[in-house]
This record gives sequence, structure tokens and C-alpha cells, in this order.
Amino acid sequence: MSQGRMASGNGSSVTEFVLLGLTQQPELQLPLFFLFLGIYVVSTLGNLGLIVLIGLNPPLHTPMYYFLFHLSFVDLCYSSVITPRLLMSFVNQNIIPYDECMAQLFFFAFFVIDECYILTSMAYDRYVAICKPLLYQVIMSHQVCLMMAVGVYAMGFVGSMAHVVCMLRLTFCDSNVINHYMCDIPPLLQLSCTSTSINEMVVFIVVGVNIILPSLTIVISYTLILSNISIHSTGGRSKAFSTCSSHIIAVSLFFGASAFMYLKPSSGSVGRDKVSTVFYTIVGPMMNPFIYSLKNKDVHAALRKTLKKRILS
Repeated sequence: MSQGRMASGNGSSVTEFVLLGLTQQPELQLPLFFLFLGIYVVSTLGNLGLIVLIGLNPPLHTPMYYFLFHLSFVDLCYSSVITPRLLMSFVNQNIIPYDECMAQLFFFAFFVIDECYILTSMAYDRYVAICKPLLYQVIMSHQVCLMMAVGVYAMGFVGSMAHVVCMLRLTFCDSNVINHYMCDIPPLLQLSCTSTSINEMVVFIVVGVNIILPSLTIVISYTLILSNISIHSTGGRSKAFSTCSSHIIAVSLFFGASAFMYLKPSSGSVGRDKVSTVFYTIVGPMMNPFIYSLKNKDVHAALRKTLKKRILS
């Protein structure tokens, strides 16, 4: 593969990278292209539809749906950062300029970290709603929700900047071929011809904090929820589980795949890494709108009301 001249503002001789994609088997390229194109279309329509539905219906202007609105926005954004480049790799040689690669890494890390803390905020919201119902409106006020949202995006910005700044200090001089479908941290570190020990330490700290801290908060929230439900109240226990089950499924899918990808030895299989990344960058954003809306009576009622209003207008 060709390597460009010295990249401006960077010590590398590489000005562009070649993304190998998800697979190199020719017979799989076309079927996978249509599969992931379909997933992307469904993901975009599902998340955009949920954003519009929540925005247009005042009954859904509650803390729970406020965070669901942000979750759909983040899912829409980071699937759009990743999937178009994946689709390109199925039909042509996928060449990405150095600057665009760093930008993709920044926005990918930004939105993934955002998702960690949005899911955490949703768990805390469920804890307050179930365990402190009389104080719910006070604890989860508009100002508190706004501050939590600002904190979510601030954590995303700090974490993504830490990754990108550390990546910019590396020199890429031996190869420009990334064995992945995106500019992710592990495959980029493999291409560096300078020491990556600082980068690996930053990855361990940033990813560790952004997985362990939210995971502990979510576990504590659900432990408190379970401990506050009367053992003899089958109806109360059933209602709590129905309220939280969607969130638990989404959390398990996202944090499970993320932890498997990053909190493991660097000598893991590249193929397994790609599959793991697919789950939380492409499949997760498609599944979340369905997870949160299929059995949600509020969303169903808002959808019927919106459709009825559009038909009659």
C-alpha cells in the first residue's frame, strides 16, 4: 500500500490509512453490504423517529424520556460516524486521510463515552422514580436533568480528547493498513513505530473509569431498587422489572461488548475484536429504539396520537 508524504502537524510519514474492512472474503462483500445498509437505515429511522416523537409530544417531556431523547441522538450520531465508512469498505478500497481518521476516532470516543453516562443517568432516574416517588419531581427537576446532560457530554469530550491527543504524539511510518473497518485505538496502536506505553495506560485509565464507574452506579441503582421492593408485593416487583427490563438489556449489550473489546490483553483475536465492535457501534444503536419502545405504552400512545393528528390534518 502506498504511503504519503509527511503529514502536516504530525511526525508520521503517513498521510492516509487504508481500512481493510470487516472481511476480505469477496463472496461476503455484497451480502454484508446490504445487511449493514439495512441495519443503518433501520437504526437511522428508529432513532430519528424516537427523537421526533419525544420532541412533539408533551406527555413524553419527563426525565425518563429526556434521557432517552439524548440516547437516541447519540446512537444516531455515532452510528453515522462509523457505518458509512464500513459500507465503503465492501465496495471499494477504503482510504481515509490521516486528519479524517483522527476526527473519526474523536467523535467515536466522544459518543461512546456519552452513551456510558446516559445509560447511567437513566438507571439513576429509574432508582429515584421507584424508590423515591414522592420526591421524584424535586430530585429530577429540569435543572438537574440539564446539569446531568452537560456532565455527560463533558465526560465524553474529556475522554475523547485524551485518546486523540495521545494518538497524535505517535509516529506511523512502517505501514498505513488498518486491519479494521474504523479508526479504533487498538489497530492504530499496532501500526505505531514509536512506544505506545503512554497510550495503553491512557486507554486503560479512561476506558476503565468510563466502564467501571457507570457500571457500579447502575449496579448500585438496581440493587437499591430491588431492596426497596417488598418481597410480598408481587405486583410491585413485576411493575419495577417491566420498567427497568429494557434498560437492563441495553446496558448489558453495550457494556458487555465494550468491556470485552478494551479490558482484555492486547494479543486478542482481530476477528473477535471486529465482531465485538460491531455489537456496540452498529447493532446496539439499531436495537435501542426497539428495546425502549416495543413494550412501552407511553410511546405507543404518543405514536398513535401523532399519527392520528397527521392523518386528520
